[in-house]
Amino acid sequence: MGKRARLIYNPTSGREEMKRKLPDILQYLEEHDVETSTHATTSEGDAKLAAEKAVEREYDIIIAAGGDGTINEVVNGMAEKSFRPQLGIIPVGTTNDFARALGIPKYWKKACEIIVNEHCSALDIGRVNDKYFINIAGGGSMTELTYEVPSRLKTMLGQLAYYMKGLELLPRIKPTALKVHANEHFYEGEFMLFLISNSNSVGGFEKLAPQADLQDGLFDVILLKKCNLAEFIRVVTLALRGEHIHDDLVIHFQADEVDVQASKLTQLNLDGEYGGTLPCHFKNLREHIEFFVDPSGKSKY
Repeated sequence: MGKRARLIYNPTSGREEMKRKLPDILQYLEEHDVETSTHATTSEGDAKLAAEKAVEREYDIIIAAGGDGTINEVVNGMAEKSFRPQLGIIPVGTTNDFARALGIPKYWKKACEIIVNEHCSALDIGRVNDKYFINIAGGGSMTELTYEVPSRLKTMLGQLAYYMKGLELLPRIKPTALKVHANEHFYEGEFMLFLISNSNSVGGFEKLAPQADLQDGLFDVILLKKCNLAEFIRVVTLALRGEHIHDDLVIHFQADEVDVQASKLTQLNLDGEYGGTLPCHFKNLREHIEFFVDPSGKSKY
């Protein structure tokens, strides 16, 4: 292989699992002719800066080790560059939705095998205003719950924490008046949330966007209309099976560009983190970055 790689890792990811595994990972990569140097992130935004430097230094490969948040930052550091290294993922975060969508297993050696086997696919990413996302952009009252779940609870319970918090707070959640416009699609009304999905694996729901394809240049747009607690539980239950898109309370369509406006201050959630406020213009950048993926698509967690 004979390639140079820059490993950008979050030392606190996965209860500091990455720190413990680092010597083994570096030895494995060196044994397979991947000369690897490392950068441990120190704060929010640091992975983005590290990725920008890795691009400037023309590494052949960037490896993002962490959760969706780390991968999101690395992609934001690469996306606007004319030269973009191949991107590998070692999933050690609290949420690893994007790695799951690519068939990358959590076991570090299997994840490294995918990198050294050099199977790459050019995949879509999303741009929203001046930021980028890999998996999901969302907004509305329901998505703002993610900021109210303590990080300790997120780690212990994962997506169940969001679900339970949703049930607890739903009676006092007010829907948001939105205008959503994409090509021939135009919707205006009160919605609990909107989701703009790039992959099929979102928030622990493997079938939230069952038609999503990471190479088709299209987002899956999902809007949840104003609903009560019983209706919300029904839609979530259907979503576990991927059957929610046929429900009367759900609007679903595909588009490569989407505009969303709100009548009041509405926060945007990008890959599980705060991403600014509406209004926003979303654009799908087709096959923009080469990711190392499992060629069989059979890797499981």
